Amino acid sequence: MIAWVVIFCYLPMYGIIIAFMNYFPGKPILGSEWVGFLHFKTFFHSPDFWHVLRNTLAISGLGIVFGFTAPIVLALLLNELRGRIFKRFVQTVSYLPHFISWVVVASILFATLGNEGFMNDMLMRLGLIDKPIAFLGEGKYFWGVLTTTNIWKDVGWSTIIYLSAIAGVDSELFDAGKVDGLGRFGMVWHIILPSIRPTIVLLFILGIGGILNAGFEQQLLIGNSQTREYHEVIDTYAYKYGIQLGNYSYGAAMSLLKGVISLVLVLAANRISKKALDTSIL
Repeated sequence: MIAWVVIFCYLPMYGIIIAFMNYFPGKPILGSEWVGFLHFKTFFHSPDFWHVLRNTLAISGLGIVFGFTAPIVLALLLNELRGRIFKRFVQTVSYLPHFISWVVVASILFATLGNEGFMNDMLMRLGLIDKPIAFLGEGKYFWGVLTTTNIWKDVGWSTIIYLSAIAGVDSELFDAGKVDGLGRFGMVWHIILPSIRPTIVLLFILGIGGILNAGFEQQLLIGNSQTREYHEVIDTYAYKYGIQLGNYSYGAAMSLLKGVISLVLVLAANRISKKALDTSIL
């Protein structure tokens, strides 16, 4: 595992320097022209910069607010189930979508939310709408559709971590809670949540670090020219203008900038957590 990390994660970091050069494929990296922060300045002054940054922060923010809390809520609800078979069935069904590729998920979305999809057909049959709603063709719906899809796809998988943390809570605390007259909600609020707080804080800090990772495959598969103003994020922008157009230095500059900001956010969130909650990952 250490060798794998060194070969595939650390050695390729040498290529980061092309973000400060005009690199062309087939030419030695060190033989390329050094341009300093030119590509970063170009990105900052690009007319697409602000809406790309807005989309990235908005999609990531919605993911943290709803996508981060959903697994905690689901884990607490699953923990309250007493039927072991039913509990395992619900848990299995909830984390199966995690193994479905985004290509398949996109096909499901088009079949469900397309103009001739199941949702529009049902709403028209019920007389609730007169014409199909372009759920996937109008930008105002894109953030909601993407956030809901991300939660559906990953909530069950993320719940596994919280269920493991809940399983590690000392049973004597529950016995003491019963003696003190705590109900089910009281045990959740005063025993379970405080006990799994280190796990929650750890995952939240890591989630803050990934706030600029707003997705890639889902935007390319679900997004279209009509929703570009709402689906274009840093990763897709770097792919289109860096990889597809052959401007690798420009794409590397955007990716490096995203990585640096993510590192700063992780360190800041960790410092705040250490001071406020006496819990940190470093």
